[in-house]
Amino acid sequence: MRAILALEDGRYFEGESFGATGTATGEACFNTSMTGYQEVLTDPSYRGQIVAMTVPQIGNYGINHHDDESSQPHVRGFVIEELSPVVSNWRSEMDLDTYLKQWNIPGIQGIDTRALTKHLRTRGAMRSVITTEVGTVKEAVDLALASPPMEGSDFVKEVSAPSPFRWDPDSLDSREWDIPSPSQNRAGGPEGAFHPLIEPKYRIVAYDFGVKRNILRRLRQQGFEVDVVPSTTSAKDVLAKNPDGVFLSNGPGDPAALTYIHKEVRELIGKKPIFAICLGHQILGHAFGGKTFKMKFGHRGGNQPVKDLRSGKVAITAQNHGFAIDPSSLPGNVDVTHINLNDGTVEGIAHRDHPVFCVQYHPEAAPGPNDAKYFFSEFAKLIDETR
Repeated sequence: MRAILALEDGRYFEGESFGATGTATGEACFNTSMTGYQEVLTDPSYRGQIVAMTVPQIGNYGINHHDDESSQPHVRGFVIEELSPVVSNWRSEMDLDTYLKQWNIPGIQGIDTRALTKHLRTRGAMRSVITTEVGTVKEAVDLALASPPMEGSDFVKEVSAPSPFRWDPDSLDSREWDIPSPSQNRAGGPEGAFHPLIEPKYRIVAYDFGVKRNILRRLRQQGFEVDVVPSTTSAKDVLAKNPDGVFLSNGPGDPAALTYIHKEVRELIGKKPIFAICLGHQILGHAFGGKTFKMKFGHRGGNQPVKDLRSGKVAITAQNHGFAIDPSSLPGNVDVTHINLNDGTVEGIAHRDHPVFCVQYHPEAAPGPNDAKYFFSEFAKLIDETR
């Protein structure tokens, strides 16, 4: 079936429909990761977006529930050059086409994703539509123009947990899995093996702004017992739990629109050690009194070089964000600790007077390197130093 991808500036691409039929609008953006399409689909940070993958073929290893970053996919639409006609992986449970149909998410294949990516890099991420229903390009462009912009959008309220919960109370979901090994103290079979978890040493509260499961896994692997709370939880209620620390998660949308969250986080600063990732990093910037701005096309992929200004070391990182902190808006007692070496944008900040730090990128992800995993142990060290 014919499908159209139309952008608000009038640029359009015609291709073949896969996944669900129908019409979906969202901000068009691109991801440069070579693998991990399932993690992209199920990352709540992509709420409200139509995502194009730059790697030419997608779907070759199928879908399995173990790799989900949340309970469902969150993208509005999916754009690829070629849907793999073969699914070949022993962990696969279904093919990508079936999965998108199951969740009523339209996809389009057979378009020049290189041309689309170059256009978005030149003109910036913009409103778009995927449709199999309208007959003309003008109608499709009009649908894109009628959709809400990303600026000012609060998608956190759509993806945050409705009620508090304890992450992995049975200590099963957070175990590290690897290929079969003869090493002792591992349980498994020919399908794989698990490393045992250490006993919890710290009890923290994690704000769920759209948290990825692998962040929660990494926290538990580092010895954190994690109580997850909704985004609307007050600072008073968090402090009443008397946690050893507070974690602020990733999430979707415009951080400037989350003033109700800025207020509560501001009341936590100086009272408990705080660590934040991605949207949580941007929220901390606002809580400090700073501002954020919308980037031209953002950082989405697994090849972003970040320099730690404290040590001079460079890490290759996984990222997914379209907004960034304006360093000139930060107060004098907040230091920029990390910068992106491609464009100089802020990738990490820390407070001089309080045990609070954060990074823009995803240290729990493994885009090939595991350069950034140390932040979870840094959070543990910070808690130990302030107990």
